[in-house]
Amino acid sequence: MSWKSAPLEDVADFRLGKMLDAKKNRGELMPYLANVNVRWGEFDLTDLREMRFEEHEVEKFELRSGDIVMCEGGEPGRCAIWKNQCENMMIQKAIHRIRPHDCLDNRFLFYSFVDLGKRGVLSGFFTGSTIKHLPREKLALVHVPVPPIDVQQRIADVLSGYDDLIENNRRRMELLEASARQLHEEWFVRLRFPGHEHAHFANGVPNGWEQQTIAELVEAGELELQTGPFGTQLKASDYTDVGAPVINVRNIGLGSVRPDKLEFVPEEVAERLHKHVLASGDIVFGRKGAVDRHVLIRSMQHGWVQGSDCIRMRSNSERISTTLMSLAFRDERHKEWMLTQCSNKATMASLNQEVLGRIEVLIPSSNIRKIFLEMASTIFAQMDNLESQNERLVAGRSHLLPRLMSGEIPV
Repeated sequence: MSWKSAPLEDVADFRLGKMLDAKKNRGELMPYLANVNVRWGEFDLTDLREMRFEEHEVEKFELRSGDIVMCEGGEPGRCAIWKNQCENMMIQKAIHRIRPHDCLDNRFLFYSFVDLGKRGVLSGFFTGSTIKHLPREKLALVHVPVPPIDVQQRIADVLSGYDDLIENNRRRMELLEASARQLHEEWFVRLRFPGHEHAHFANGVPNGWEQQTIAELVEAGELELQTGPFGTQLKASDYTDVGAPVINVRNIGLGSVRPDKLEFVPEEVAERLHKHVLASGDIVFGRKGAVDRHVLIRSMQHGWVQGSDCIRMRSNSERISTTLMSLAFRDERHKEWMLTQCSNKATMASLNQEVLGRIEVLIPSSNIRKIFLEMASTIFAQMDNLESQNERLVAGRSHLLPRLMSGEIPV
């Protein structure tokens, strides 16, 4: 089925956000979205920044529920629908705000952008040889399909059904993770573990427990650190469209993997890089940028490959639990410590094995560790199940998307 199409400038209003200039900007401090906050189909609001906006600028740069927010640079075209996740949100210069006219359903337009991005159509409008951009004048020329509005709404309803289930599972996973973190804080930060009333303490540590640095544990052989492959070990030409997924800095979240824009290498390359192949229980850190983040490798990521800009930590001892360490690393105080240790005024924050070695690890008694991990394993098993469901939902949506958007499947 062939639908009419139109350049975006004929069917939507759009504008870029405000230029960040601390010396010139005046007005009230308000939160704003930058490229780093916009993912495919969702927003990462864990690291919001603020900028000053004057009263007359608010309407010009504010977001309303239903706006499509798109990256102008970084990964141009990456976008999501704003649903008033927080109040008074503004946009920064590298962000397009798109408001479709009445002839377009905003959800349908979003899925059109996703489809155009997957088919490589958007990349034909990018500028720049190294850092890619999608400037306003190029975005204006992008043609989008404009079927009858009732058809748009039915297509959007089908695809949104998948996304609603995915989002519901994500919220459930967040609640489960929060419960694991609360349990960890109660036992290992407040030290209100089972039997704490009768425990004896020395230097703030319960008898039978230990506190050691990562460097000491590495020297004892209980932990090992491995920096990612350098130079010719992993070349740009090694990457393919399918194969073993590679975790790079952009894929590192707050304890979990960010699956968007994963890269892959063939199985033979993964075998050649065998010492960089990840196992369940490994912790992966980024060496630059978001150094306060990490990934705890779960069973479904077993066999993935560590990227060149990462450091992998692996436990070789039953008494050293990376699950406990990962939960400790999610604490705000630890993240602040990491940012302080890795900060560099001249360049972006960078992490190395020396900094990791200074981290202190609380090692509980074997009995307390066993009880906690039994409780935590139930929580993480539920999270793994929900993540597996989401992988199947994403695959189903990806299968339907091009067929619905082309009219191959009637609705």
